[in-house]
Order: sequence, then structure tokens, then C-alpha cells
Amino acid sequence: MNYISVNEFAKLNKLSARTVRHYCANGKIKGAFLTGKTWNVPEGSKIISTKEKSNNTLLGILREQKEMRLKGGIYHKVQVELTYNSNRIEGSKLTQDQTRFIFETNTIGAFSESINVDDIIETTNHFRCIDLMIDKAHMKLSESFIKQLHFFLKTGTSDSSKDWFNVGEYKRLPNEVGGNETCPPKEVAARMNKLLQSYHRKPKKTLEDIIGFHYEFEMIHPFQDGNGRVGRLIMFKECLANQVVPFIIDENLKFFYYRGLQEWPQIKEFLIDTCLTAQDNFKAILDYFEIRYT
Repeated sequence: MNYISVNEFAKLNKLSARTVRHYCANGKIKGAFLTGKTWNVPEGSKIISTKEKSNNTLLGILREQKEMRLKGGIYHKVQVELTYNSNRIEGSKLTQDQTRFIFETNTIGAFSESINVDDIIETTNHFRCIDLMIDKAHMKLSESFIKQLHFFLKTGTSDSSKDWFNVGEYKRLPNEVGGNETCPPKEVAARMNKLLQSYHRKPKKTLEDIIGFHYEFEMIHPFQDGNGRVGRLIMFKECLANQVVPFIIDENLKFFYYRGLQEWPQIKEFLIDTCLTAQDNFKAILDYFEIRYT
């Protein structure tokens, strides 16, 4: 049998040498062995399937592909699709291709039109938020985690230079959403605490429980800005944590999503049906990547 070096294997598989050494040490590359301090990798060997290592759960696969920085897999897809669509709903002008380019290369390329710097910063920040969400998916949802998401999302933006904006902390000034009043700043902490206590009284969260939490969170609107993106990240996290197929609200569903939030107190089915449509779209992605779900 012929053997190749860690660097050669890394180059062939578009990984870092450090990642390959980690996989060798953890038995993820079959037949690799040490000679002194040097790993010998069988020529033509493959990384052991993420499905075998993770029981084929979406969260397990996301975590493994995140560690690998694997290109073209479900982790890559979620990073680009969730970041692009969630930012786009909030007014970002970056295209899907531009979002993908930033994720894949960590550069902005040459854009033919003017791009708001905040759009770029919030895109790279959103990638970090998704990593945090994946890492802490099974942790009990808390105020500190929600504030950490907001801190990651808004750090380095023009908003973060404003003293009153309060990055990573609850809002100081009253705000509206869709022309509707939200929770006064002085009541946010108590309302958030009450919301989380009520949510955690449910031992097994259903899709409707997760959507209901999202509605209440958006009506509190605890941060000065970024509430929609933080709220949608929380929904994705809680779906992963409760073995519910997650979903991404894309630009085509934006109108129905906002209508569903507006009508939730009277007709919950509007928002639920919108999320179920988004869930069906995500199931098609899982089918493509041959990832099982229930």
C-alpha cells in the first residue's frame, strides 16, 4: 500500500493540515498510523462518513462539518442560505452569490455597485452566530445566550459605536416593529424572564411552541435592532435541540412571514403554515444531502 503525507491529503481534500492530523488522531481516517511524530495516510483513503460518526442527526453532521470546514455540504449550505435570507429580509443588499463568496473566501471581491459596509460586517458576524448556535444547540435557552447572539451580530457595525445602542444588552430606547408598539425598555428584562420561564415549563417543545416563542420574542423586541435575525437564529437552534426539522424563512416567504406575525393573536395558522412551507423547503435540502429526518 502507498502512503501520502498529511499535507498531501489536506491539499487533496481542501482541509488544513491541522484538521487532518486531528482526524488521524481520532480514527477518522482509516489506516492512518504514526511513524515517530509523522502521520502516514493510506493513498486514496477517505474521511469516515459523518453519518457514521453522528448517527445521521442533522446537528451531529453540522457540528462535524463545521469542525472540518467542509465545503459544499449541509453546514456550508446552512451558513449561506440562513445568513443571506435572514439579512435580506432586514434590508441587506448583498446577493446570495456575494454572501457565498464572503463565506467561502473571507474576502469581499470586487463589487460593481456600492455596498454598505454594515451589510458585509453583519454577514460575517451572522456566520459566527450560526457557529455559536450549532455549538450551543443543546444548551437551555437563556437570556445570556440570546444577548451573546446579539453581541456577535452587531459587533463592529456603525450601530455598535453609538452609546445608546447597547450592543449585546437590552434596548434603552422605545422602538416599534411594523408600526406596532413593543415592550417598553424598563419592562424588557422582566418580560424576557417570564417568557423563558413559560417556555421552559414545556418539557418537549413542538414546532408550534418554538413558533409561539418567536412571536412573543418579536413582540417584546428586546434589542434596539437585530431582533428579527436573533429571533430566527433562536428558532433554528431550538428546532435542532428538540429534534424538529428546522427551516429558513426565505425572501419569497417574507410577506407571509410578516403577515403571520401580525395575525398570530387571531389566526395562528398563517405563521404556522408559512413555517411549515419553509420546513418543506428545508426537507428537500436534507433529501439532497441524504440526511434522515422524522
